[in-house]
Parts: sequence; structure tokens; C-alpha cells
Amino acid sequence: MFSFLRPLTAPVTYTRWLHLLMPGAAVSVWLFISMDTPWVPVVLAALVGLIPGMRLAEGIQAQLLLTPEERGRPEATISVAPSTSWSERWRTALWLEIRLVCAGLAGMATVWLPATTVDLVRSAAGSEPSAEWFAAGLGTHWWAALLAPVPLVILLAVVVGCGELITAAARWLLGPTPKQRMTALEERTEQLLERNRIARELHDSIGHALTIAVVQAGAARAARDPAFTERALAAIEETGRDALDDLERVLRVLRESGTPSGQRPSLSEADRLLDSARGSGAEVDADVSGPLEQVPPSVSREGYRILQEALTNVLRHSGSVAVRVRITVADGRLDLEVTNPLVGSTAAPGGGSGLRGIRERAALLGGSARTGPCKGEWLVHASLPLRPIG
Repeated sequence: MFSFLRPLTAPVTYTRWLHLLMPGAAVSVWLFISMDTPWVPVVLAALVGLIPGMRLAEGIQAQLLLTPEERGRPEATISVAPSTSWSERWRTALWLEIRLVCAGLAGMATVWLPATTVDLVRSAAGSEPSAEWFAAGLGTHWWAALLAPVPLVILLAVVVGCGELITAAARWLLGPTPKQRMTALEERTEQLLERNRIARELHDSIGHALTIAVVQAGAARAARDPAFTERALAAIEETGRDALDDLERVLRVLRESGTPSGQRPSLSEADRLLDSARGSGAEVDADVSGPLEQVPPSVSREGYRILQEALTNVLRHSGSVAVRVRITVADGRLDLEVTNPLVGSTAAPGGGSGLRGIRERAALLGGSARTGPCKGEWLVHASLPLRPIG
């Protein structure tokens, strides 16, 4: 109902007002020095706008005071970067000219309108208004008190209107160029892809370790054999250490940009996955053929994670069963296949984030993956090109 009063309670109204008044202080200093050359600040503003760093300074100030809700966001409509072309320099110069005009209008309103209200109150009280403000020559009238709020209402309208105008001008003249928007979008996409990859890393590594621990602990309790329990505890300890190593690798990616892929797990470490599965009671028949050491790091890393998730899926849903693993490097591709008998509550085709992660990993490298029942067995098959796309 009183939405027109909302600007009075909005903090951005007053930060924009401050932004409008700041240039007025500099102009006032110059006019105090030389009243005969009021055009000098206008010329100086145009020249200063051609300095590359001025766009950065104005962008920071405008984003902080005009659009504080966008500060630090990648989708901010006011860019914070120095000029990189003459087009941006001229746009910055034009921005400074528009800012001076708006500052002059807001500055005059800020000084003259409240003074006029004071004069109207003086007129209503029987004192002659000053000759310097808008109420000059009004005389003394009691009804002048009814007009006293009008200049303040006009002041509010001028401040809000100029604030909206200067904000629109900032978005137009200081906003990111199409190239900068595309660069920011690409960076944002890269960040989201990296977060997604890290989430999969944690899911695969920690999920595998917890599955091994649960299976080993359950088997040890059921066996009631001290020797078997000792072996199970040793397997849990070893798997836990490996999971901590993997977790450290993932956290290093978060802490440091450009972590070498060599510090991440690869298929050359597949033996520890197979030994871990064997330690959990699974009968693993593994066959590796081809020059595994020639597989590119990115493909080898994703192949390791696919194998890890496939073995985890077997242990989680089928328990200690016979597992056949085939890893083949030939004809420019890495083929990885894991099969096991369909027993227990093996996951349904397409179900679970782990199986979806296998397909996503393969697709990101330009390969393909199949998961599901096949001839009485559960099959996970991934085919990855040795030269991934992108």
C-alpha cells in the first residue's frame, strides 16, 4: 500500500546518494579555486576516463555503492577490470561526464531543497525568508507550513531518480563486454565441472573404502575366527589409509590450482583395488593386456575411478562373489570390463549415482559405458579413447 515509501528504508538509496555527491565535492573545491573556469572539471573528467586504471576504480566504486547486492558475484552487471580497448576507454570517459551531470543535479537538490523547507518554516513563524533559496520573496504566511514538506518530497524523488539513472548508466557503460561475459561464463562452467568431478572423486573413493570396511567387518563377525578377524582388520586399515590418501589428493585440488594429474590415482595402481576386493572375500580374476603405461593421465585416472566404482558396486550389492576384470589397451582405446554373477540385490540398470557417475566419466572423455544385466551376469563395460575430446 505504501510501496512508494520503500526507498526510504532501502540502504541502497543512501549509498547511491553518497555516490552522487562524491564528485560534487571535487567540483566544489575547483570552483572555490577558480569560479571563472567551471568547464575545467568536465575536460579533466574526459581525459582521466582514458586512463585504463580509471575504469577499474570506477567499477569498484560503482559496484560497491550502486549495486552492493552484486558485489563479488560472477554475474555482476558492473565489471571490475581496467580498460583493455579504446572503446572501453571512451565509454569510461562518457560515464564520468554523465556522473558529473547527475552529481550536479543531486548536489543542487541536496542543498537548495532542505534550505527552502527551512525558509518555509520561517515564513510560517513570521520571519522573512532568505533571499538565497526558492522561497525568496514569499513573505510571512501561516500557510507556508503546509508547503514545508514539499521540497523534501521533491528531494527524495530527485535522489531516487538520479540513483536509478546513474545505476542504469553504470550498467550500460561500465558493464562487461560480450567477450567478458563469455569469459566469465566459461570460468563459471569450469568451476561447476570441477566441483562435479571432485564430488565424484569423493563418492568413489570414500564409498569404496566404507564398502570394504563394512563387508570385512560383517564377515569377521560372522566367521568368529581370530585369524580371519586379524586379516579383516588389516584389510580395513589398509583400505582406510588408501582412502585418506585419495581424500588428501582431492583436498589438494581444492587448495591448489593446477595440481599435476600424476599426483592423482591411475590404472597403474589398479592392483591395490583388486587386492582390496580380494581381501573382502571376492574371487577376482584379472586380465590386463596392452601398454597400460602409455595411457594418458586423464584417461588412466578416470579408468581407475570407473574400476573402483564397479568393484564397490559388486561388494555392496552382491557380496563376496566371483568377479572377472578385463583391462585392454589396443587400437587407440582403453576397454574396461567388470562382470559378476547376478545375486542378492544387485543395483537395477541405470540406478544409483555411482553407475551414473561411470557413464558421465566415460562421456566426458568422448567414450561410452554400459551397465546392467547381461547373460545372467552384471556387466560394467567402459570404452575410452586414448585421446579424449576437448
